[in-house]
Amino acid sequence: MKTILVSTDLSASARHAAEYGYQLASLLKTNVVLCNAVTIPAATQEAAMISWPVDEYDTLMDGSKKELHQLKKELEQISSTDQFKPQITCISEDGILADVVNQIAAKQPIDLVVIATHGHSGLTSLILGDHCHNMITELNTPLLIVPPAASVADIKKIAFATDFKRPSEDLDHIYALVPLARAFNAEILLTHVYDEADTDQIFQKQIKPFLAELADKANYPHIYYRIVKNNKTEAGLNWLCLHGQVDMLAMVHRPHNFFDGLINGSHTKKMASQINVPLLVYPAFNKV
Repeated sequence: MKTILVSTDLSASARHAAEYGYQLASLLKTNVVLCNAVTIPAATQEAAMISWPVDEYDTLMDGSKKELHQLKKELEQISSTDQFKPQITCISEDGILADVVNQIAAKQPIDLVVIATHGHSGLTSLILGDHCHNMITELNTPLLIVPPAASVADIKKIAFATDFKRPSEDLDHIYALVPLARAFNAEILLTHVYDEADTDQIFQKQIKPFLAELADKANYPHIYYRIVKNNKTEAGLNWLCLHGQVDMLAMVHRPHNFFDGLINGSHTKKMASQINVPLLVYPAFNKV
């Protein structure tokens, strides 16, 4: 991993995510791109016929650049003398966040994108905010969504949730996850939420050979497996995050898989639990 892009709207939660991303970059010895996507009202569909004054556009962009550079100075003061100090590049662009990030990633290698979440009421709320939803569905780069309570120092166990329907792709994503886990000496907990009816079939046909290949190729000893019995994926993952001492949850977003069901499912169901762990979303290798 060479570069982490930290997207910020300069709000309090986004500043926390920027600090999280910077500390993560310091531990992984990577550089940082600090990015602010400025939404210009005249660029939106609703205001397509409005003429946006040039001087006001310039004022918005100048303000964004100044605040980004101020945030850069604040982040650089976090590093102690014995830590790797990431090089920070500031980028302000007008446009929709996901488009801006994809444009930056097309021009330079970006290994991970970090953004903040403003949700506090369960896994669905964590990922259903407009900016998070768009980033999850549109990005071609791994995305780390950071809630306000998250702390880099607390990463001891990373749960990788899978339905085992595309095991070869899951293996490649787990291999990509290993360097992050190794930086913290963290456990990787492979997790499947199941109902009792399909357990034996899944375990016999998919899980055993999957674990055997993973143990042979991952070259990382701290990988374990756990099944969570629940007929609702979201409820099972909420339970795991609350009671499984999980510090980060990782998933692959594919069209029509269980994760797609989470972000496109019912908006009215409210979980009573509080999810305060970062969510790492890997894009599918071939989005369709």
